[in-house]
Amino acid sequence: MTNPLPEPVVPIEVLLVEDDPGDVLMTREAFADYKVKNNLHVVGDGVEALHFLRGEGEYTGSPRPDLILLDLNLPLKDGRQVLAEVKSDDKLRRIPVVVLTTSEAEEDVLRSYDLHANAYITKPVDFERFVDVVRHIDDFFVSVVRLPGH
Repeated sequence: MTNPLPEPVVPIEVLLVEDDPGDVLMTREAFADYKVKNNLHVVGDGVEALHFLRGEGEYTGSPRPDLILLDLNLPLKDGRQVLAEVKSDDKLRRIPVVVLTTSEAEEDVLRSYDLHANAYITKPVDFERFVDVVRHIDDFFVSVVRLPGH
């Protein structure tokens, strides 16, 4: 009896909401040389994130993300506000949100989960560890988790 061929892994749409250019660069690098070429979209503040998610303005026709990587400390509208709006919007709330932030404050962890974040990860400061964390997130959401619409 032959083994069935593994199902091809379909790239997912990932929205990174991050204002730190260094963290954006490290995240891009982690995605760039990993096994699956997911589509990484980047916005730099909370207002822009909501425009992207709702396909408004310059983001008309933007793809619906399968996963959101969300920093908490953002200009214009912080990550907590973005998370609250995403999870209270009938059209967006099923998109998994991983809070990826430098904050280790217990209140931020609790508040994020109260707002229905799917995971809370503190960014490592070491480049190699940061890349490893992003790769693990990518691997988990591409290979392990069944995402809505996939």
